[in-house]
Amino acid sequence: MNFFKVLLVSLFLLSITANAQHQIVGKWKTIDDNTGKERSIVEIYKKGDKIYGKITRVLDESERGNLCEECKGSDYNKPIEGMVILKGLEKDGDEYEDGTILDPENGKVYRCKIWIDEDNPNVLNVRGYIAFLYRTQQWLKV
Repeated sequence: MNFFKVLLVSLFLLSITANAQHQIVGKWKTIDDNTGKERSIVEIYKKGDKIYGKITRVLDESERGNLCEECKGSDYNKPIEGMVILKGLEKDGDEYEDGTILDPENGKVYRCKIWIDEDNPNVLNVRGYIAFLYRTQQWLKV
């Protein structure tokens, strides 16, 4: 009988973990901090044990073909649409952290963590930071 209890508890915990990942994985709409305007659709996906996210759609037709002119290295002058901007996030409780986020506007790469909003599962908090300075955006589930 104890074996079945352990099995049930294990399955329950596994389903909770899988559900949290499934909440993160998917498409999210980014919102401009200054204007409140919808900017892009980012698809968050799992690759191995890590989380990544790429811009699948730039929403403003006039910006759709823009290149990342401020980016460094292999991202320099690459199209923003299709660019991987979230890289290497690892699960830590209800958050994913220890990864990076690229801001295609200025080409800077920041440390990053993301988590589902406690009050609204359709809101993803995305925080980019350097040391004690940070900025948190809220992305909306598509």
